[in-house]
Amino acid sequence: MPYLFTSESVSEGHPDKVADQISDALIDNFLAWDPDSKVACETLVTTGLVVLAGEVKSTTYLDVQKIAREVVRKIGYTKSEYMFEADSCGVISTIHEQSADINQGVDRVEKQDQGAGDQGMMFGYATSETENFMPLALDLAHKILIELADLRRDNKEITYLRPDAKSQVTIEYADDHKPVRIDTIVVSTQHDDFDDEKAMQAKIEEDIKSILIPRIKAQLNPDLQSLFTDNIKYHINPTGKFVIGGPHGDSGLTGRKIIVDTYGGKGAHGGGAFSGKDPSKVDRSAAYATRHIAKNMVAAGICDEVLVQVSYAIGVKNPMGVYVNTYGSSKINLTDGEISDKILSIFDMTPFGIETRLKLRNPIYSETAAYGHMGRKNETVTKEFTGATGEKKSIEVELFTWEKLDYVSKLKEAFGL
Repeated sequence: MPYLFTSESVSEGHPDKVADQISDALIDNFLAWDPDSKVACETLVTTGLVVLAGEVKSTTYLDVQKIAREVVRKIGYTKSEYMFEADSCGVISTIHEQSADINQGVDRVEKQDQGAGDQGMMFGYATSETENFMPLALDLAHKILIELADLRRDNKEITYLRPDAKSQVTIEYADDHKPVRIDTIVVSTQHDDFDDEKAMQAKIEEDIKSILIPRIKAQLNPDLQSLFTDNIKYHINPTGKFVIGGPHGDSGLTGRKIIVDTYGGKGAHGGGAFSGKDPSKVDRSAAYATRHIAKNMVAAGICDEVLVQVSYAIGVKNPMGVYVNTYGSSKINLTDGEISDKILSIFDMTPFGIETRLKLRNPIYSETAAYGHMGRKNETVTKEFTGATGEKKSIEVELFTWEKLDYVSKLKEAFGL
């Protein structure tokens, strides 16, 4: 019997994502000036205020107020009527030194012996249903908001958009778990005030359907374009007026959109957030590593869908174990348990091994903090940083290294494909 599956996304202007982006901007700036920095930074945003808290062990000093304001400005909160604006919002920092009790369990004389920064389990997932090996509903939800933000910044075809927005996509699947059609699309976008609310609602709905959605379809291959039928149910700003939004509408906190950040409810999640954490925290680094494994497994033809779990004890470098679930889609004559053993022999899953393989001690995290940490484009860019004393630095970094398909040939050889 056909079934429905739904995923949601939120824009870079959503208050929780504002908080994530500030936390990750701090991570990047610490790593730019001291790659060995240990950081766990949380951010709260609300009406006219940013509060920074957390623990840091670093040799560098940052102007955290300036960094926070730059993030808010880049997102688009630049007008006083938003009640949260880059130049006028207050910024309070209570960041302090990392606990020596935690640090002694992580740092070692030999870096390769470093222990995990915390206990916990982390999951990676991949599926063959999209070109970037991500679940379709989440991929479309992200694309909708990325395009909406582009339209907002361009300010030509749609001129009333404000930064806060959410999307949701419901897909109908057949019994063989193949997508059949898009059942429902929900888009809620913050906007400027209108004199006529009825005309406002009609205008926003028409613009989303006639301007935004065609731009999404144009990005897709013909098979996915065919899922956009005339029978899609649209809910555009279903509550009506959405002028009050962003941190003035709702307080935002780092780490509250962990399902948006990962797989939209597909697979599983270990519960740990990513943003604001340096890569010694396996909540982040091991989640990237398991995504890297899962994506390369599907790309290598081992299976059509896979979930990979790894778990750690704080201060211990070797994982407790690796678990693999191919959901019955395996194309090789091995059990999932046997596949797990092979995976652990191919990938170094110690914290240092993950950091080294995926180049995680670089300032690469601001780009992850909105529109998902997975399924993104692997590319090399040059980033500019300004220190607290005005010193400038340019660093060439490789983004989204966990999205590389650099282990496909190794996996094919190991599994006889």
